[in-house]
Amino acid sequence: MSIVVTGATGQLGRLIIESLLSRGVPADQIVAVGRDTDRLADLGGRGVVTQLADYDDAESLQAAFAGADQLMFVSGSEVGRRVVQHGNVVTAAKQAGVKQVVYTSIAKADTSSLVLAAEHKATEQLIKDAGLPYVFLRNSWYLENYTPQLPTYLQHGVAGAADDGRVSAATRADYAEAAAVVLTTEGHTNRVYELGGTPFTMTALAAEISRQTGTTVSYLDLPVDKYTELLVAAGVPEGYAALLADGDRGLAQGDLEVGDDLAKLLGRTPTTLAEAIRAAL
Repeated sequence: MSIVVTGATGQLGRLIIESLLSRGVPADQIVAVGRDTDRLADLGGRGVVTQLADYDDAESLQAAFAGADQLMFVSGSEVGRRVVQHGNVVTAAKQAGVKQVVYTSIAKADTSSLVLAAEHKATEQLIKDAGLPYVFLRNSWYLENYTPQLPTYLQHGVAGAADDGRVSAATRADYAEAAAVVLTTEGHTNRVYELGGTPFTMTALAAEISRQTGTTVSYLDLPVDKYTELLVAAGVPEGYAALLADGDRGLAQGDLEVGDDLAKLLGRTPTTLAEAIRAAL
């Protein structure tokens, strides 16, 4: 059995490889694929096969996927270019005869109103149209979207455009472990998993920070356009600010609240908001 993991120099891809190793997958049966082999060198030193490939370079992808049983397809990070890049990945997987593609998608990709969801929905369709056996891991937000902002929250409070919507955020490590479970156990082919942790509101986020720090933190809800302006004023590039605000808009509409698929795959309760804040503090 060989498992190719794309995006291995990124945070999620690296954690998936670590989870595979911890689950007993022999290092020489894991192929870590990335654009910078220097950043893969430590994995190579542990026996993991490393391969240079780029989502924009179809030939490099075909070489990386040769002989693969499973492809752990971690979605690209270049918003606006992912459909073309992901198309290259799907074509290469088809040509390599990959037996199963496990793709990191977004929560409710087929129905979500989020701007970010469109490319994921298109990619899922590309994989289906190629006739490749698949597993779609539709991840909600990361808890790490929030925990690095604790100093800002403590100083200025929590702001957003999420109203009283709930987000099923989970840690990257939990999403990675779930991916490793799918890659190393049977019965997942052509399944779709809506993955996330215990849902919470932004008001609950502020309250939990207050509880753990003893500092009163409140949540300020703004219209989407005003939240975008606030982010831009804080130095966030305008395009990215618009995406963040759109994420909150979708959160308010329920696009990021999912069920308990993650807990079922992990066989335990995912890391909670309280635990993530405690660890970050």
